[in-house]
Amino acid sequence: MPEALKERSQIEEQYKWDLTRMYADDAAWEKALNEVDADIDAMAAYAGKLKDAATIRAWLDASTALDRKLSNLFCYSSLRRSEDTRAEDAQRMYARAMAKYVHAGEVTAFAEPEILALPEETLNAILADDQMEPYRFAFGDLLRRKPHTLSAAEEQLLASMGEVLSAPGEISDNLQDADLVFDSVKDGKGEEVEVTGSNYILLQSSDDRTLRENSFRSFYKGYRQHINTFGATYSANVKAAVVEAKARHYESSRAMSMAGENIPVSVYDNLVETVRKHLPAMYRYVALRKKILGVDELHYYDVYAPLVSESSASYTYPQAQQMVLDAVAPLGEEYVNQVKKAYADRWIDVFPNRGKSGGAYSSGTYDSDPYIMTNFTGTLDSVSTIAHEMGHSMHSWYTRQNQPAQYSNYTLFVAEVASTVNENLMIEQLLKDEQEPQARLRLLNQYLENFKGTVYRQVMFAEFEREAHAMAERGEALNPAALNALYRRLIVDYFGPELVVDDEVQYEWARIPHFYRPFYVYKYATGYSTAVALSEAILNEGEPAVKRYLEFLSMGGSAYPLDELRHAGVDLTTPAPVDAALCKFERILDDAEATLARMQNA
Repeated sequence: MPEALKERSQIEEQYKWDLTRMYADDAAWEKALNEVDADIDAMAAYAGKLKDAATIRAWLDASTALDRKLSNLFCYSSLRRSEDTRAEDAQRMYARAMAKYVHAGEVTAFAEPEILALPEETLNAILADDQMEPYRFAFGDLLRRKPHTLSAAEEQLLASMGEVLSAPGEISDNLQDADLVFDSVKDGKGEEVEVTGSNYILLQSSDDRTLRENSFRSFYKGYRQHINTFGATYSANVKAAVVEAKARHYESSRAMSMAGENIPVSVYDNLVETVRKHLPAMYRYVALRKKILGVDELHYYDVYAPLVSESSASYTYPQAQQMVLDAVAPLGEEYVNQVKKAYADRWIDVFPNRGKSGGAYSSGTYDSDPYIMTNFTGTLDSVSTIAHEMGHSMHSWYTRQNQPAQYSNYTLFVAEVASTVNENLMIEQLLKDEQEPQARLRLLNQYLENFKGTVYRQVMFAEFEREAHAMAERGEALNPAALNALYRRLIVDYFGPELVVDDEVQYEWARIPHFYRPFYVYKYATGYSTAVALSEAILNEGEPAVKRYLEFLSMGGSAYPLDELRHAGVDLTTPAPVDAALCKFERILDDAEATLARMQNA
């Protein structure tokens, strides 16, 4: 039975991230928060003066410096809030940091419209000026967005509404992390088990089917009881994106979201079409799951169940750390040594505690360590999560070692590449010498689950988003009934005829936080497909592939993401990388089926 969650004060310091490397304490953060007002106010002096290369260069320098300060303030408060979402002081810090960002956006909203109002020949001359060399790519990208930039007054109005427009996501997060509670349930032995947002997936990964079913019913009962609230928050979020896209003269909210990274919508549509072509392989996996579990009916609460008992597959945190080091060894000595330093410098907040945000993430700034939040529970999935988030953080580290502050953030489109390369390197390392059938099947299950969760499932989410936003653009109601029906239909399409679709499944969309960042989830699938290609090259080609890969990690925001990926050797403007990735999924599935046959014939 899972242990009861500890309070944060009961967690040993060595397993908490060290935020003193950002600010000595909350009082130091408070001092910095008060001091930034002067920097924000100083930006207003540039209004009406952005007409030549020298002044625009000075503006860009000042804006970059201000953004660094605001990023530090916001990141620290966000990390503190994640530690315990019930803590009112951290919630207040987060809200105040967000308010500073909004205020800065209001004060500086004049800049882009003022610059873009200059004559075309003047803009081109400024772009070519030597003073603009450190910002040439960023300034050229600004010119690209000129047709979708509004007047100064309109941009200021939109900026002033930033906090309001982000409210639906904030409401959903608070409801899920702080207010939503679930009934405790009985496991197969009749013992009572607590159900929380942070332990739900762990319970669904149990080999106790009674516990899985009961926690599934309890969990979605909680969401069903609040489904009208979730429907209202998500509908508001979608409509905000639709309204902004229309105001900015985009053909759709999807086109607007993708245009920021210069990604054509054809990349999105090719992804969905290619994955749908490979749905029969997903149906094979569902059928294999049903066969191994030996159930008459496969329900949604069976889709995370281990195919082999995990009683011998529990890992301590030190073991997990070493497994990550072993996995990334092909990336070279510098990479490995920096991962060791990440452990020593306490980048990672390791274990779950009461009130802690669920899931895992990497977050940091140009001036901080790239911190990692996890909820480590000892499963292989938890180990993979550390490898995954370390990939994010190492991507950040390489970028910030090689790029100036203005290019220190890689785009979301490539954000999942490095993380998934690490996961794939880990699973390949574990599979390399493992021939014992049960242990091998356990690893293959993890590999198949990675594909299922990161490609198939995320593309299913991507279809949900594409249709939900299209419904709003057509003027159709985005009420819970419509969203439930859409989600249920996609579950049937993606999981196939062997899955029994329980009524609770239709509410799952309400628990997906990424839906509040429109058209983000598809990037998991493109990122995973890219990572398959890169990890295969790293293992098979060696040093030349590693060199290209580390150069890619070092590019940050200094080029468009599709160009960065081409540099690494992957072209996502064609269906080929996704098609190749899912062909590999089929080969892993072949291996799993053959391994099962060996077990049955032994």
